[in-house]
Formats: sequence, C-alpha cells, structure tokens
Amino acid sequence: MTLAASLAIAVSTLVAAPATEPPNIVFIMADDLGYGDLGCYNDKSKIPTPSIDRLARAGVRFTDAHAPAAVCVPTRYGLLTGRYPFRMSKGRGGSLLEKGRLTLGELLRRKGYFTACVGKWHLGFGGHPAKDTKTKLRGGPTERGFDHYFGIPASLDIPPYYYVRDGHALAAPTQRIGPSNSEGWTRIQGAFWRDGGIAPGFRHEDVLPRFMERSVAFLREHREKRGRQRFFLYLALAAPHTPWLPSKPFGGRSGAGMYGDFTAEVDHAVGRVLAAIDEIGARDDTIVIFTSDNGPVWYDADVERFGHDCVGKLRGMKGDAWEGGHRMPFIVRWPGKVKAGSTSDEIICHTDMLATFASLVGEELPEDAGEDSYDVLPAILGEKLTAPIREATVHQSSRRVLSIRQGGWKLIPALGSGGFSRPSRRKADPDGPKGQLYDLAKDPSETTNVWKAHPDVVDRLTKLLGEYRSEGRSR
Repeated sequence: MTLAASLAIAVSTLVAAPATEPPNIVFIMADDLGYGDLGCYNDKSKIPTPSIDRLARAGVRFTDAHAPAAVCVPTRYGLLTGRYPFRMSKGRGGSLLEKGRLTLGELLRRKGYFTACVGKWHLGFGGHPAKDTKTKLRGGPTERGFDHYFGIPASLDIPPYYYVRDGHALAAPTQRIGPSNSEGWTRIQGAFWRDGGIAPGFRHEDVLPRFMERSVAFLREHREKRGRQRFFLYLALAAPHTPWLPSKPFGGRSGAGMYGDFTAEVDHAVGRVLAAIDEIGARDDTIVIFTSDNGPVWYDADVERFGHDCVGKLRGMKGDAWEGGHRMPFIVRWPGKVKAGSTSDEIICHTDMLATFASLVGEELPEDAGEDSYDVLPAILGEKLTAPIREATVHQSSRRVLSIRQGGWKLIPALGSGGFSRPSRRKADPDGPKGQLYDLAKDPSETTNVWKAHPDVVDRLTKLLGEYRSEGRSR
C-alpha cells in the first residue's frame, strides 16, 4: 500500500469515530440511472427530479463516485460484500454471495439493527425459479444478513417474473408471458422484456409503485412494532431499467421520452420514502444514501433525438469501461452531521460501504471481509484529508475488462468500450496504442488517449492492476 493511502487510512481512523447513537441507514440504489439524469448533476437535464435534487441540497453530492462494475449483478456483489466483483466465486446457480461472507446486512444485524431489503436482488437463489409458495428459496437476502425481504429475483426484463417475500414466492410463475418491445427504440430499450414464466396477477408496471409502497409500509411498521430499534433499509429499485413503464400520471412528464418519464417516477418514489422517514420522526437520526448501480442504455441517436444526455459530459453508457458506465450520482443526507448543499470530489466506490458502515457503528472489519472497502466516512462528513482515501479503484465492464483509476489517471488495458458501445473491442494498430490511458483531471470526457505519451504511467498502472487481479493487494 502506498504511503499516501496509509496516511489517509490513519486520518480516517482519527476522524471517523462513531456517534454515540449510530443512525438508521437507508440506502437507495436506482437501476440503470445515468450520471447526467438528475438536475443536481446536470442543469441541462430534460428530466424533472425535484425530490432527489432536494436531497442533494440537504446533504453532500459526490462528483467522482463509482460502481465497481458497469452492469447490475457484479455491482450488487461489490456493494454488499466490499469486494471487487472479479473476486466473486465462479459457481453456477444458487446464491452468488458465498455462505459465511460478511455482507452489509449481516454487519448491521450483528450491531442490533433490524435489516430489510426491498427490491431487485439479482444475486441468485437456490431453487429458483419457485415451483410453489411453500418451498424455501435458499441463499437469498434472509440467509445473507437481512431480517426481511420483499422483491423480485432479477431485473424486470428477465423471466420468470414473480415476487419473493422472506424466501418464499408469493405466487409461483406457473403462467407464461410473451416478449415486449416498443416501436422507435432498440430491442433493449422501451417497454422491453423477455418472454418466459410469470406468476398469476404479476404486472410489470406495478413493480416500481409496489416497491415504493412496501418501503413506506416497512418504515411505518418498524416504528409501530419495534419502537426505537435502529433499522437498515436497502431499497434496490428495478427502475429506470427496462421495461420503461411510467404510470399514467408521469406520462409526458419529462422531455426524454419513456425513459425520462419513468425516471421522473423513480424520483417520485424516492420522495415518498423520504416523506415516510419524516412521518415516523426519523429524519434527524437517519442517514440516507442515493446512488445508481451503473449507467443507462442511451445511445448517441437518443441524445440527438431528445437533446438529453443521460451521462452528462461523460463518455459511454451501461456496460462500458468508460466513465458513463460506472461513474454514478451519489448523494448523502445526514442532518446535523453532513453539511447541506456541499460537494465532494473524493474518489469513492460502492465497495466502500462495508468499511464505512462499520466505522459508522463502531465495528472493526475482520481480516477476511471487505478486502476492497475503504472507510469514506471522513469524506461524507466533510473532514479535511491529507491524502486520497483510496489507493486506487478497479472497475469491471460487461465484457469483464478491468480498468484501474489512480488519482487523475485511468488505464483501460484494451481498445474499445469493453461493453455496450460499439466497438466493444478493437485490435491495436501495429504502431498504435495497445490500450487506453486518460488524464481525467484534464479530460473527464475521455476524448484523448495518451497511452503513447506516458509509458511510465502505463507501466505503473498495469503493474498495479496486475497486483489487484492476483488478489495480492487489498486495502
């Protein structure tokens, strides 16, 4: 570990002592929401997001926060375990979270929190798809640190479609539904879903409202049944991921078509959850975090058509190794602790939540947990740091290209997007660069590849990435 990183961790240890009364924690993760979709990140956004914008005005807005991956599943693994997703076990079927692996839910449950997960799981169940309502689905949230779960097994465009509550299907997916698409969009945009099994009565358009209602109900029920017991709510929205199905009141709400209208409904759902926190009298002792799991599916043609750029001035989209794939909005509100209306340019990653929550509640992480998790509470609290908190940050694209970021430098050891944007991979010219190097401090839009101009930086970051990949390097 570098001297700078060691100093930063030492500072973190000094300033991140937990409060006498640790707060409730509400972590809201949108699905496929772009860096430039929110008004608080992009003043040219065509999507109204008043609730999330108010959240930003009441807290700190991070400008250089990242998902560990540019697609859904690996990001969720990294968030819950504090480990880069390339370390994930390669087993097929069942839970992708190794048995005995410390998760955010288990960490907080050990500290007396009631832990709940509402929304899209997408980390596997043993016994999925459910054949009936009685058989237990193994390895899900309630066996990986959460006291309560209500949600769907995977993305809302991946069959079979059914709800799971505390390890059991509410209704088994015994019926079938055909595929859905929308005219005027690519095959993976619009009201897109795949054909497959579906539970009787399941309607795709009901899922976002139902997750909102279940979250609000959980907050009310928790206060009524458990009084002042601390709670952790992980709300993993399945939107604005496809299918884009805005409810009738939100049709035409934005200037960015079906996607923008659906994102406006996401904002409404977040607002309802924030209002419920106020309603139960928990605003002042609850830390609320809002972010997204990866970038949007939004092409250059969509930018031209609507005049709305989902990733702002960044390059790329969902799946890509470029910034648009993994640089995320990240907003934290904690009244009385976090300065309202502040911003931070500290580089942070979703994997940091495990160490940060441990610091928040006064818990020390075991040596075999959260290898890639750094305590970023000092940055959240606005403390002055003498060095960056993270030594470096590794990102994974949809085609498993690993890139590495250190300071302003970002190395992608391949040509092409590594993901959804074309070309995904490109052969190097004989005399051209073998990969990509960007100076994000000067070029956040990744317009100029300076690989050939800085061979020393390429060599240093290539070596460092190799050390992480060999699992010989961690926090």
